[in-house]
Amino acid sequence: MPLNIVVCVKHTPATTSVSVDSATGKVKTAGLAYGLNPFDEYAVEEAVRLKERVPGSFATALTLGADSADAALREAVSRGIDAAALVTGPEFDGGDSYSTSRALAAAVQKLHAQKPVHLVLFGKNTNDGNSGMVGAMTAAWLNWPSVVSVKKIESVDEASASVWRAMEDGVETVKVKLPAAISTIKEINEPRLPSLKGKMAAKKAAVTKWGAADLGLKPEEVGAAGAATSVTRQSPPPSRPAGMKIEGATAADKAKKLVDILIERKII
Repeated sequence: MPLNIVVCVKHTPATTSVSVDSATGKVKTAGLAYGLNPFDEYAVEEAVRLKERVPGSFATALTLGADSADAALREAVSRGIDAAALVTGPEFDGGDSYSTSRALAAAVQKLHAQKPVHLVLFGKNTNDGNSGMVGAMTAAWLNWPSVVSVKKIESVDEASASVWRAMEDGVETVKVKLPAAISTIKEINEPRLPSLKGKMAAKKAAVTKWGAADLGLKPEEVGAAGAATSVTRQSPPPSRPAGMKIEGATAADKAKKLVDILIERKII
């Protein structure tokens, strides 16, 4: 039986070179280049591979953000995703993982009502907020099972999926009933580059847009109003102190001096 898959993505800064405004305590976003969150590339690729594995399957990319976030959706379409939906509106501004996951869950429910969804895929985290919680929290709002840190989807049908979950000391196999939410890690695959055909499809793709009212949500349930947390201030990490250089004529001299220092500082 064909699968109906939703893959959640995010439009994030395409650089690690960001600065913080010392006066406001907020990241300076003006002039930053944005793109598909790099960790979501693996979720997108896995959705496309599931389509290839189960003929007739359909995949929708879903995101929450400003109108410009449709660029991330089009990137997903260029890699083989079939459709795109954007949750957008000023009421969603300032949200955290809690209110964002609530809105995404409502969007998944809307898609599920149109045609039953079997899997919702997420990247392990985003390169901006980096909470790593949205996938599991979306599953909680849906009351669906969730598996995180998935490095392989071993088998899947319309009723269940068997996945490999990465643990600190190895891997465990988990069988989960569908519908379910799965958060992938980088080891799951190697994302493909968009094809010329895919790029053309992305340009022509129609992006469905929903506001809070379209999802049956109240303005106070989403964005900053519905958030459980808030960021009061941001700052760059403290600079690292200069390292210590151990001088010595030979390697043995350097080793002895290093041991003496470690003993003196009561490290050993």
